[in-house]
Parts: sequence; structure tokens; C-alpha cells
Amino acid sequence: MFDLIIAQAANGLVLGFVFVLIAVGLSVIFGLLGIVNFAHGAFFALGAYFAVTLHAQFGWPAVVLAPIGVGLVGALVEVTLIRRLYGREPLTVIVLTFALALFIEAVIRLVWGSGSHPFAVPPFLRGIVEFGPVLITQYRAAVVVVTVALLVLLGMFLGFTPYGRILRAGSRDPEMVGLLGINFPRVLTWAFGLGCLLAGTAGVLAAPLWSVTPSMAAGAIMPAFVVVTIGGLGSYPGAIVAGLLVGVVTGLAAQFWPEASSAAMYMLMVLVLLLRPRGLLGERWERFE
Repeated sequence: MFDLIIAQAANGLVLGFVFVLIAVGLSVIFGLLGIVNFAHGAFFALGAYFAVTLHAQFGWPAVVLAPIGVGLVGALVEVTLIRRLYGREPLTVIVLTFALALFIEAVIRLVWGSGSHPFAVPPFLRGIVEFGPVLITQYRAAVVVVTVALLVLLGMFLGFTPYGRILRAGSRDPEMVGLLGINFPRVLTWAFGLGCLLAGTAGVLAAPLWSVTPSMAAGAIMPAFVVVTIGGLGSYPGAIVAGLLVGVVTGLAAQFWPEASSAAMYMLMVLVLLLRPRGLLGERWERFE
């Protein structure tokens, strides 16, 4: 029984790392722009579809361009749509991003069709890795390694580069950043693009594990919101901890209580909010209160 729990928790961690990438991107957008992006799941799906197309046309090396393409689409969306709504009622932005999610899904159905697109695991990652009682596919292990590497790079970018410092400062006091002569609207554009790039990366990594269908966006956006809520709005470390926790809880529930597997993350969210209303690592953000 103990070996089964460990094995299922390991599989849940893989799912959790995918949730982490989606949720961290959502946290980046909320932390700096202060908007709740309901289209985030659509950018996740867009990453998977870009990967399918690039792989079919140019092979596996070209797949790394898919998240960059999603990030550029996100930057374009911020310039043309989101930027016009800063300072308005939050409900206006929510309605816009929800409409944007529906629009992107409609475009996906128009371009790629409504059916499922197979996206097999790369040939060089087909195999099993054994860690004691844990058996995990090489691809799932690669997902963990890639996600950890990306999170480390993101942490280094935010903590040790001038642009990362501008992002962190702007999330707290955008007026001060503007007074320093920094083009803050451009910072917002690339911050939104960065969040979408992370969502697209999660879509690429999840494509061989999930069914690549237009509705996969809905399967990503709700777990992302749950993770962000549990971790604390705008908290990057909180998103990481909560994503892994949600993945493990979902994996264990799927094994031992399948009927409740889809509700397990919501039960966890309710429990955390009862004990810590701001989330596990949430804090007070004067800018939004």
C-alpha cells in the first residue's frame, strides 16, 4: 500500500508541475497588471496546437518555438485589447478576457478543427525510469526536469536582472517606476507576454499527456485559478507550492477515490481558505486593496 501511495504521488507531482507553469504565468499577469486573465487556459491550448503544427512541419526541434509564438500573441493581445481597459472596472476586464478565451477557442476550431490531434511522446523519451518503488515514464521525468529548470531561470530573471527588478518593483508601485523614466506600458506588454509564454510552455509539455482538443483550455484554467488561490494571489512561491500540492492530492484521489478526483482540488482550496483566507503564502497588496 505504501509503495502504491508513493508511486501515485509521484505521478501527481508531474501533473502538479504542469499546473505550476500555468499558475505562475497567471500570477505574473495578476501581480503586475492586476487583472484576472480568464483567457489563460486558451493560451495553454494555443501552445499545444502550435507544437502540433511545428512538429508536423519541421520536426521536434521546432517545437521549442511554440511557447515563443504564444508569448508574442499574448503581447499583441495586450497592446490591442488589454491596454485599453487599465483603470476601468475589474468586471470589464473579466468580461473581455472571458470573451477572448471564447474567441481563441473558436479560432482553434476554425484552423485545426474540432477533433483530437494526436501528439506522441518524442522517440528519445519513450521508456521507463525506476526510482525504488516508483515507476515513471521518461517523458514524465523530463517534464519535471524541464519545469524545474524553467522555474529556476524565471527566479534568476526576476531576482538578478534589471528587467526582472523592474517587473517586481512595478507590481508594487507602478507610479514610482514611471517616475524613474521607465516605459511602463512596454513593461506591461512584455509581462503579459511572459505570462502567456509560460502558459504556452505548459501546453507544449502537456500535449503528449492530454488530448489536444479545443476544450483542453477549460481543463487548464480552473486548476490554474485553484492553484493561484491556494498559493496566494500574486505569490510565485505560493503558486509553486500549491501547484505541487494540488497535483499530489488529485493523483491520490484518482487512485483511492476516483469519484471525487475532480472535486479534490476544490475541497483542498476550501480547506486552505478556511485556515488562511489569503492563501498559503499570500500577503496584503496595498495596490489592490
